[in-house]
Amino acid sequence: MSASAVFILDVKGKPLISRNYKGDVAMSEIEHFMPLLLQREEEGALAPLLSHGRVHFLWIKHSNLYLVATTLKNANASLVYSFLYKTVEVFSEYFKELEEESIRDNFVIVYELLDELMDFGFPQTTDSKILQEYITQQGNKLETGKSRVPPTVTNAVSWRSEGIKYKKNEVFIDVIESVNLIGDPPPYDPPCVHPQVNANGSVLLSEIVGTIKLKVFLSGMPELRLGLNDRVLFELTGRSKNKSVELEDVKFHQCVRLSRFDNDRTISFIPPDGDFELMSYRLSTQVKPLIWIESVIEKFSHSRVEIMVKAKGQFKKQSVANGVEISVPVPSDADSPRFKTSVGSAKYVPEKNIVIWSIKSFPGGKEYLMRAHFGLPSVEKEEEEGRPPIGVKFEIPYFTVSGIQVRYMKIIEKSGYQALPWVRYITQSGDYQLRTS
Repeated sequence: MSASAVFILDVKGKPLISRNYKGDVAMSEIEHFMPLLLQREEEGALAPLLSHGRVHFLWIKHSNLYLVATTLKNANASLVYSFLYKTVEVFSEYFKELEEESIRDNFVIVYELLDELMDFGFPQTTDSKILQEYITQQGNKLETGKSRVPPTVTNAVSWRSEGIKYKKNEVFIDVIESVNLIGDPPPYDPPCVHPQVNANGSVLLSEIVGTIKLKVFLSGMPELRLGLNDRVLFELTGRSKNKSVELEDVKFHQCVRLSRFDNDRTISFIPPDGDFELMSYRLSTQVKPLIWIESVIEKFSHSRVEIMVKAKGQFKKQSVANGVEISVPVPSDADSPRFKTSVGSAKYVPEKNIVIWSIKSFPGGKEYLMRAHFGLPSVEKEEEEGRPPIGVKFEIPYFTVSGIQVRYMKIIEKSGYQALPWVRYITQSGDYQLRTS
C-alpha cells in the first residue's frame, strides 16, 4: 500500500495543488491537517505522521511548503516519505528553488510531473534526468501523428538513454568520507605554552560515513565493474585481510545488480549519464581524532573571560587539511574581543556567540595556538549558561580514514572503446565536536 493522494500546501495550510491517485480518501480531509499540526505543536507532541479518524497524513516541510500524502490503510511509510523527498528533489531540479512562488508559476508542469511520478499511489519514474526528456519547461508545440514514448520509460535500463556519444570517454570517481566524532579532551594548564596531549582525553563516539560518487562521460550502454578492498570479498577469495575494510549499512543506486553483489560481492552496473551517487556506507569504528583540540575557557567574574585553544593535526605529515574552521563558544554577554593566533585568523561572530579560528592550510603533525580575551559586563547574567562544544570543519584531500581503496574499475562496451577512470579520495568533517573544559 502507498499514498491515496498528494497535496502541496502553503505555510498557512492552504492547498496550492493536489493529485488524487486512488479516490478512496475525500479531498476535503486535508482541511483537518493544519489544525491537527498546530494542536500537536502546542502540545509539544509533533510527529511526522498525524491521524484524523481513519485518515493518516504523512508530511514533510520544505521551505515555505508542506508536502502531504494521505492514506487510509497501513501504508509503507518509508516508501511514502522517500517519495515525498524525491518529489522535492525533482521539483528543485526543474525550478531551481522549490517554494510557493515556483509552484504557482508552474502549475501545468507540476501537474504533469505528479502524473508521471506516481500511478495509483505507487511511485513510478522519479529520475529527473529521464523526466526532463519528455516533460519540458518550454511551450509544447502541437504535433499530429503518433506520439512517441521516450525509450527510457519502457526500457529495462530506465535511468540511461540510448545513443549517448562522447569524443573522450572518461569516468571520475570520488570517494568521500565524513568523520562524525564527539571528543572529551583533557584541560591543560594555561601558563604552559606547549602542553603535551594528556592521556586522559577520550573519544566518546566516532563513526565514518562514506559515499562513492561518479561522474560518467561514456558512450553507448557500457557495463562497469568496481572493485574495492572489501573484507567480505577478501575472505571469499582467500586474500589477506590486512588492508581490507569491513563496510556496514551499504546502500546502492538502483543501477547496481544486487543479486550479483550478494553472490560474489561484485559491484556491477550500467551507469546513468553524468553525476550520481553509486553507493554509501558506514563504519562504526574507533577513529583517532584527525584534529585534536584542547581548550581552557577561564571566566573572571564581572571583568573578563580568557580563552586558550590548542589545535593539533594527528594525521600523517604528508597530508594537509584545507579550510579548517574551529568554532569556539564564548559567553553571550562578552564584548571587546582581542585575539592572538600562531597561524590563521580569528573572528568574533556575536550573533552565534562563537569565535571562528580559520586556518587555510593545516599540515599533519603541526600544533597551533589561539588566545582570545573578552570583556564582561559588571552586572552578571542571572541564568547559568551551558558549555557548548567546540566545532571543527576541515577537508583533507588524497586521504581516507577507513583505508578504503578502489582496486579497479572495468569498463565493458560492445564497441570496445578505451576509457579512463580517475579516482579522488577526500576526508572531511561531519558532526565533529570536542567538549570544552
